[in-house]
Amino acid sequence: MPDLPAIRLTQLTKLFGSVSAVDHLDLEIAAGEFFSMLGPSGSGKTTVLRCIAGFEQPTSGRIELFGQDVTSKPAALRPVNTVFQDYALFPHMSVIDNVAYGLRVRGVGRAERRRRALDALASVRLEGFADRRPNQLSGGQRQRVALARATVVKPKALLLDEPLGALDLKLRQQMQVELKQLQHELGIAFVFVTHDQDEALTLSDRIAVFNNGRIEQLGTPRELYENPVSRFVADFVGTSNLFGREHARSVLGREGEYSIRPEKLTLTAEADASGSPSASGTLVESVYAGSSIRRVVDLDAGPRISVLEHNDRTHRVELERGTRVRISWNDDDLRPLAGTAPAWTDDDAAESLDADVPRTRGEKERQES
Repeated sequence: MPDLPAIRLTQLTKLFGSVSAVDHLDLEIAAGEFFSMLGPSGSGKTTVLRCIAGFEQPTSGRIELFGQDVTSKPAALRPVNTVFQDYALFPHMSVIDNVAYGLRVRGVGRAERRRRALDALASVRLEGFADRRPNQLSGGQRQRVALARATVVKPKALLLDEPLGALDLKLRQQMQVELKQLQHELGIAFVFVTHDQDEALTLSDRIAVFNNGRIEQLGTPRELYENPVSRFVADFVGTSNLFGREHARSVLGREGEYSIRPEKLTLTAEADASGSPSASGTLVESVYAGSSIRRVVDLDAGPRISVLEHNDRTHRVELERGTRVRISWNDDDLRPLAGTAPAWTDDDAAESLDADVPRTRGEKERQES
């Protein structure tokens, strides 16, 4: 059946003692989809992946892979394979023997094993490294070997548990592109676990944002970024300026809670009035980041906000701390917030940016995790 999902989870629950790691989760992942599970440490995303793989037995609920109930089946009998963050390569084996190991376990003959292992290495552009040992490879090369080993057995879905976490920034960005290309070439479902929201936005067809064992929001990268449904999603997926009820009333002239992305705000000199809704404030800090400049502003009405400016010819003037500025916005860019995440006070939101190193609460949590 063409519409049969690759993975279907029904009321999946996993308890560790009295702690509910996964709480009655319903989820469908399509065949051929690059699906990411995004969330902070302890949100339940890795536990869900391990239940799908068969490394954890759910407390209750049902797991179906391509229409087959595999809830009680061991990992070896499930048509999926897993790539781990530490790659788990055998140090005493050559690269080609590592890649061919799963085929050997399945009883594939020597000649066929070698042919398929070489094809898998070619798919990750490592055909010239077959006789090396893992300790003779770079981190990115070891990651590619792990991918080749996982895909050589032709799984129907590939599970990836933060596989890029040990790589440096530039290599991680390079591997993101290669991972997406590999997924397109293989045409199978990739289920990717990460706490890095940039990674999830870059790679995914859809993203599930996890919080406290549940999915807080599910959608495409654009849907999550442009239309977050709760404070948690607005702050965890990218960076947002969050307005609690009091400051929404005093700054925005609205009832309820709202968020707005830093790049949707415009910063001008205080004397430069415009027809857009606006508020006055004092510049606290400017953070130069090459292609962008991030301004941190204390609004007169109370909250501290962040403004992101593209580093083009219109933003080359250095602004000193203490400069009086005016922040303006388009009301269409304000996003009303509702959801299951605990409400913060306006003081909490203000404390989410430091004067010396401005950052959101979500960024703090990601750094601490």
